Parts: sequence; C-alpha cells; structure tokens
Amino acid sequence: MATVLAAGIVSLLTLTAGIGAVATAPQAPADVPRFEVASIKRNTSGDGRVMIGMQPGGRFTATNVPLRFLMTSAFRIQEFQIDGAPGWAATDRFDIVAKAEAGAPEGQMMAMLQSLLVERFKLAAHHETKEMPIYALVLARADGRLGPKLKPSTVDCEAMRGRGPAQAGAVGAGSPEAGRAGVVRMPVSGSMPCAVRMGPGTLVGTPMSLDQLARTLSNTVRRFIVNKTGLTGNYDVDLTFTPEQLAQGGGAAGPGGPQGPAIDPNGPSVYTALQEQLGLKLDAQRGPVETLVIDHVELPTED
Repeated sequence: MATVLAAGIVSLLTLTAGIGAVATAPQAPADVPRFEVASIKRNTSGDGRVMIGMQPGGRFTATNVPLRFLMTSAFRIQEFQIDGAPGWAATDRFDIVAKAEAGAPEGQMMAMLQSLLVERFKLAAHHETKEMPIYALVLARADGRLGPKLKPSTVDCEAMRGRGPAQAGAVGAGSPEAGRAGVVRMPVSGSMPCAVRMGPGTLVGTPMSLDQLARTLSNTVRRFIVNKTGLTGNYDVDLTFTPEQLAQGGGAAGPGGPQGPAIDPNGPSVYTALQEQLGLKLDAQRGPVETLVIDHVELPTED
C-alpha cells in the first residue's frame, strides 16, 4: 500500500476516519506498537515527489517526506488539522526505512509510525476540538438526481481481495492487497479498482463511499467536510477540476515531480465540478473539528 503525494495512488486504508492516540511525552510507552529497527536520513535531492508505503513482511518506507506529511499519515488527519508545528516540519525532507518484528499486524503500522515520531522526533502533542468553518457535503439538486460522474459501484473489492495470484492483470500500488493478494484487471477506463487515485485536478475512486469522498476533498478545500448527503454504499467517482493554485497562475507539480495530464486553466473549480459532474455541493457551515496541537518536536538525529 502506498500514498503518493503527486499524481499518485492513495490506499483506501489512509482514508479511514479519526485521529489515533497521541503520545504526549518524548518517550512512547512500553506497551505501544513500535518498529523493531528504523533509519532516518535527511533528503536534500530537491525532488518534488513524496512517497510513503507499507510492504509485506513489516517493512515501512518513506521517501523525501516532510514531518507534516508523516503526521497526517500517522494520525490520519489533514494538514489543516495540525496546529503549532515549526516551519521546518513542512520544508525539511526525510527518508525513513523501518522494519516491524515478524508477525506484526499490518494494521499496527500507523501506531508504530506514531511511536517513531515520539522517539526520534521527540514529538509531544495533544488533541483540541475547535469550532471552525467547515463544509457539509450535500445533494445539489432538489430531486436528488446525481451527476454523470457519480454512479453506484458494481466493484466487489472483497471478491477481488480473495483472488489468487494465478489470475492475470495488475495490482496497483494503492490497493490494500497489492503485492499480497491476487492480481486484478484494470478496467478499460484505466481507473484502478479498490483504490482512490488523486492528482492535480483529478480524483478517481473505484469505488469509494461518500464519507471517503468528503475526507479526500477536505485537503483540497482546506476545510473539514462532513457527509450530509444521506447516501450510503459505494460509488464510482470521476472528478476533474482546475486546482486553485493553477487558476491563480501557480504550477501543478513541484520541482522534479511527475507531470500528469494537461490541466485546463479555464476549467471548473472544484466547487463547480462537484455540482456539474457529481450532483453534489459544499454548504458552508461551522462545526467542531479535532486538531492535533504540537507541544514539542525536534529534528531527528540521523543514522
């Protein structure tokens, strides 16, 4: 499973809700999951690509990753939910290679990453719930009709995960079972089954729930989004929009980052695209948002 920041694949695992237990002291308690060994080195390549991944056998790798991105992965939050982090947490990059002990459950990887942040970055933090501007994801049309790019999904991810390795096809890096379960065929459209693909101006999910859509869009609009559509089940989502940065004259990819498909600078904003393509809209409201407040953090000692 992998999360790629630039035009990459986001595992459905990373879209689960909630903030994990936050360590509040420079040393993680002895009973919390931790990596058996871990190496951290500064990355000064200047490459714009950022990757974080988990592999079978308990191996965790992060390449060219800033601390803020590590915290969003470890605590399953968005960047705007982090408060009080120093400037270098967004600018300094690190390469991390870590190994869990044999037999460690894959589901404990993010808890192990939390422990690593506490032990190596001396992270101390606490939760605060703040009243903040939020968006409610709601139906755009009074008759409840959905847009042409939001359709009930027929993809059976559980069945795909149970397939054996003899079946032909390709498993994407973002699939929760990549490299471990069988292989699955990619649809003609090129979308990846059982994963969410994100890039500048694109969001494709096959399939995803509306709760997952709300969480995925939160970082794009930099506000917490609550799903109030009333829709349940999974949907195939294909959303195309012009990123705000590009519309204002900024670039779509960082230095050295991969160049995705051309983006129309005159295309719809994400707000317009949601209404026209998915039949949804974002309604501005206020509500409680759980934040991660940084009390202390240090640059790690390299090894």
